[in-house]
Amino acid sequence: MKKILALTLALAMSLSLTACGGGTGAASSKPAASSPSTSGADSGSQTGGETKGLTEAERAKEFITVGTGPTSGVYYPIGGAFATALNDWGYQTSAEATNASGQNITNILNGDCEIAIAMQDVCMQAYTGTDAYADQTPAAGLRAMMRLWPNYVQLVTTANTGITSVEDLRGKRVGVGAANSGVEVNARTILAAYGITYDDITPDYLAYGEAIDNMKNGQCDAVFVTSGLPNATVMELGVSYDMVVVPIDGAGRDKLISENPIYAASAIPANTYNNTEDVESVFVYNIMLVREDLSDEMVYDMLEGIFANISTIKNSHNTANENIDITFGVDDITLPLHPGAEAFWRDNGYLD
Repeated sequence: MKKILALTLALAMSLSLTACGGGTGAASSKPAASSPSTSGADSGSQTGGETKGLTEAERAKEFITVGTGPTSGVYYPIGGAFATALNDWGYQTSAEATNASGQNITNILNGDCEIAIAMQDVCMQAYTGTDAYADQTPAAGLRAMMRLWPNYVQLVTTANTGITSVEDLRGKRVGVGAANSGVEVNARTILAAYGITYDDITPDYLAYGEAIDNMKNGQCDAVFVTSGLPNATVMELGVSYDMVVVPIDGAGRDKLISENPIYAASAIPANTYNNTEDVESVFVYNIMLVREDLSDEMVYDMLEGIFANISTIKNSHNTANENIDITFGVDDITLPLHPGAEAFWRDNGYLD
């Protein structure tokens, strides 16, 4: 049964959304829903007589570490905002800078953080023990808490390299991301769709911030960047250099999406950087992971706290403002939900 939700907060949430390019990353339309009730801080949330959340005293005893990403990317400020929102809800919290998806998955499985941001394609590879995780035991304990925002694959170079297509990367020095990071998984998967292997390029296994620094120094020809829009590091490159955003399109993109339906066709809107026209690309959703061993009540309560303080998260970055909202639901999530998250989303009308 759908929870009765606060209409006034829903109105405030809807007004906080702003229209801009990149809307291709938005979720399919959902039934209107408002934020979960924030009442019952001392007694826990009640549904059908069953306590679903935590009391204020119980929250104060719990410490939540949020796995984010490199300080140069979008994961970091948004992940920090999640920590702030949960702290305002009564938890002890911290935000940890990491190498993003790959490290965050490891940290979740090892119990080194309670929630963490990761790209869904990397999560599914870890969960099934395939592709980048083919030599590892499937991480059957990975669980999702909520959908976040679409990560756009951005292939950037400078005009002097002459690179204008993915095919032009053959024989070039390419920043593919830290080994087994989300960016590197994206880069390897996309290159394979175009018939390109690492034997055809000189891969530079660095986080994209470092790889872009190498490109500025003439030590790298092109860099894969996977993040929300806009990315501050790419923006800076476009201001200081004659940057080119290389399209990911054509038959290679068609093959990529056919073989990996977790990717979706998209475009980097004109004027996101120094691009005067839309640039064809792909995106994959980020999700918030959560430790499987956390209680159902705590996970349910964290989601209540997140949406009660959603303005904190929306104000952290334009990407969050446009794409993190209860009304987007969880239809885009393929990883199993934590039971506490499943109860929350069902109570709010987004699961049958």
